[in-house]
Amino acid sequence: MTTASPSRTVLDMITGAWRTQALHTAVRLGVPDRIAAGVGDPDAIAGQTGADPAAVRRLLRLLADLGVLERDGGAYRNTPVSELLMDRPGSLRDMCLLYGAEFYRAWEHAADVVSGGPGAPGFERAYGQPLITYLSRDEEAAARFQRAMQAGHFFFERLPEVVDFSGATVVDVAGGSGSLLAAVLDRCPDARGLLIDLDHMVPIAQTTLEEAIGAGRAEAIAGDVFESIPSGGDIYLLSRLLGDWDDAACVRLLENCRRAAPADGRILVLERVVGKGEDPELASLWDLHLLMMNGGGQRTLDQFRALAEAAGLRLERLVPLPMGNACIELRPADGGRTAP
Repeated sequence: MTTASPSRTVLDMITGAWRTQALHTAVRLGVPDRIAAGVGDPDAIAGQTGADPAAVRRLLRLLADLGVLERDGGAYRNTPVSELLMDRPGSLRDMCLLYGAEFYRAWEHAADVVSGGPGAPGFERAYGQPLITYLSRDEEAAARFQRAMQAGHFFFERLPEVVDFSGATVVDVAGGSGSLLAAVLDRCPDARGLLIDLDHMVPIAQTTLEEAIGAGRAEAIAGDVFESIPSGGDIYLLSRLLGDWDDAACVRLLENCRRAAPADGRILVLERVVGKGEDPELASLWDLHLLMMNGGGQRTLDQFRALAEAAGLRLERLVPLPMGNACIELRPADGGRTAP
């Protein structure tokens, strides 16, 4: 195996933005879907999309050189990479659109965020409003964001293989669309579930759960998880939630989980842990990405341990998950439910 020279490494890094935008452009033009429908000729794709034929030829040539597409004479065919960008369930298409547009613009302000000290995150600098406000005002962007988050659930299918959910009542805290809870309950037919999130997410989550596992085994309810969390669960899930909040908010949230959990209850924190896992680079990337989006960030294992102890919990174990994710298992430190 040859090692890239330092100069080539730098060149690859500084042209990364070009690759992002090339992929984003191809997805906006629907290139993978058109090829799958039998239209692999660049000029024909240009004709269908109203794009410039010469520019499309150059774009597809680059994507073939990057391994996204394969040449087939004068035309192109899909690869497993481009098939992931088709408009169909389980694809990464919406992630590509989101990361190549809104998130891309937010990252343009990275130097200001890093060098300027406390201040607005990159997204707010780019759009003049926080990400959550932007999504609440743009239904199309909000729907794309939710689909992108669902597509990024690389570890959901793996979680029931490393955690025993048998017979448990699982409470998904701020569970969003319900995809994680649905994946767990689908793999564990004797488990039941409860999801709590804000009002506008409840019908989305309920639909996801019923489509995945049928009616009767899970319920989605509205509530503010920073105020209280329903008791009665055996396992509480906090998936990609703590990275959005500062330490004080995280401790409050974990305290609410501790109050709700039984003496032998488990609280599972699903996050990327800086310096841990099989792919530490992803944790560091997402750490800075959260800083750009909302001022959040990923934490080290010691930082998670400190949050747990401040909330009256103990860190039991860490289980690596795909794509740099991890499951941090917490339990009540005093072995019993505390009074509200």
